[in-house]
Amino acid sequence: MIVSFKDMLQNATDGKYAVGAFNIGNKDILDATIAAAEEKKIPAIVAVSVPEMNFLGDEFFSYVKVRLKKSEAQFCLHLDHGSNLEDIKRAINNGCTSVMIDASNKSFEENVNITKEVVDYAHSLNVYVEGELGTIGNTGNSSCGEGLDTSIIYTDPDKAKEFCELTGVDALAVAIGTSHGMYPKGKTPKLRIDILQKIRERTSAFLVLHGGSGNADEEVIESIRHGISKINISSEVKKAYFEELYKYLGEYPDSVKTQVVFQSPIKAAKDKIVEKMKMFMKN
Repeated sequence: MIVSFKDMLQNATDGKYAVGAFNIGNKDILDATIAAAEEKKIPAIVAVSVPEMNFLGDEFFSYVKVRLKKSEAQFCLHLDHGSNLEDIKRAINNGCTSVMIDASNKSFEENVNITKEVVDYAHSLNVYVEGELGTIGNTGNSSCGEGLDTSIIYTDPDKAKEFCELTGVDALAVAIGTSHGMYPKGKTPKLRIDILQKIRERTSAFLVLHGGSGNADEEVIESIRHGISKINISSEVKKAYFEELYKYLGEYPDSVKTQVVFQSPIKAAKDKIVEKMKMFMKN
């Protein structure tokens, strides 16, 4: 079933756990996400970035909505990293009941103006909005269509308060030491829980952790304890999926039956999602 983004995150906040937002990218990872949520009876957010939406095509979302509505598990359908109002309108037309507008690479004033425009439009249609303040690094292999940039501009807690008040966002993605994509060898991420605590003290908006692939479990669990209620995961799930696919094709290079070839990669993706779900539920 498709449920309210706000209710899902409020339940997470009250229960001191986090909901996983899993970028699907293709039907197989959608299948894995649905299977994991149904097996563990844990809510999940099905997320699609703009490049993924372009790849899948608008028609695919009719199928996604049917699958989610028929399931007994709880889901939200969410746009990840929209960059302008046109992205937002397209996602809402495709059935997203929550959207992210990411103008974090703009000046504070521009970010506020762009985000406020999206909030006004989306709220008029009962769609919830996530914004971003501060910039999260990018390791070059994420689903956001960006190049290598591991630099991070941490979210200023006072600016976070001002941003939420000026824009009316429902959720805020904060930069506290993560990067999109898998971390390069030798790079050890470290979350700034001290910054997160100050942000939590200053705003009641739901707080979101992007670039959660590759962080130590202990750090992620600690971030949930201090107010994170939504965590985006993409690269780790896709890495598990493709590693299993490469392994299978290496063992059976002549296999051409798709219903056979993709069974184990889907299971690998599902197992990774289950692993993350269980970890996010710890408190």
